[in-house]
Amino acid sequence: MSGARQRQDDQRRHRQGLVLAAMMVLLAGCARSTAENQELRVGYFPNLTHAQALVGLSDGTFQQALGADVQIRPFMFNAGPSLIEALFAGEIDVAYIGPNPAINGFVKSKGQALRIVAGATSGGAVLVARGDTGLERASSLDGKTVASPQLGNTQDIALRYYLKQQRFKLAEQGGTVTVMPMANADILTSFLTKAIDAAWVPEPWGARLVQEAGGRILLDERDLWPQRQFSTAVVIASARALQERPGLVTNWLRAHVTVTRWMQAHPLEAKQRLNAELNRLTGKPIPAAVLDEAWGRLAFTYDPLAESLRAAGEHAAAVGFLDTVPAPGDLVDMRLLNEALRASDLPPVAQP
Repeated sequence: MSGARQRQDDQRRHRQGLVLAAMMVLLAGCARSTAENQELRVGYFPNLTHAQALVGLSDGTFQQALGADVQIRPFMFNAGPSLIEALFAGEIDVAYIGPNPAINGFVKSKGQALRIVAGATSGGAVLVARGDTGLERASSLDGKTVASPQLGNTQDIALRYYLKQQRFKLAEQGGTVTVMPMANADILTSFLTKAIDAAWVPEPWGARLVQEAGGRILLDERDLWPQRQFSTAVVIASARALQERPGLVTNWLRAHVTVTRWMQAHPLEAKQRLNAELNRLTGKPIPAAVLDEAWGRLAFTYDPLAESLRAAGEHAAAVGFLDTVPAPGDLVDMRLLNEALRASDLPPVAQP
């Protein structure tokens, strides 16, 4: 009996051990799931128009809003299409991006991949000509070569639509104006070497072309828009993040509002903080005079300026970059932003 009883005790302990091991595996899996859910992956450019991301990440505002248990994983990009591809691949939850790549990503995914959840920047795009070209008006571009930052980006679309409105035909269509997409840094070099005549660029590149390459501003894009307001950068969120982690996105937007309002109220300190972060990230701060000029043509906002987004989509369709124009009410989702605004006793932004 003693031997049988010993075997029963051994079997019971073995079963208990298996149950304990299974529970440990289950708990470990839950812990991993919790850790994954407490991570927010954020994309942005080291650009002036993405200033809230740069300022809020550097001073800890976003981390404070999300809490110590949430890990922020920042990812820097230099082009909208590559950021959108990362979002499609499930690698990005929230991002700062130009409106046209955001709209294109929405259309390309048939409305399944992302939503615009806030605005970031208004204005801050100019058409600049070389000072020695003799150009004095934006309507005098006949026979000229004009650069844009990237094929299909927000300024490229704006340039092509403007030329269409001015009844210019592109050289590729048998016309007289050549549009050359190239990186902003290459645009500056091409100005200095006289390889191009003009460029439609975001800030601070407009100010750099003026101050470092003797350029002349032919057109401030604000003059083409009602109330001189149009979206230059927006905040997008992946559909998956909105579905699975709306609380994290809301907290991010709450911090985004806080940073935006602080920058509006403290422009001198905001410029210093932004430039310090750009210096850390790129090794090249913006010269103070360039930053001051560029800042004066920008406005930081959390309002996505939905009507300008609708117009941006229509402009892209008019120049052949979109087959369909999304309705602002489908593209823009203000629910989480307005939740963040209510928490701060601020008026909501109208859902288009």
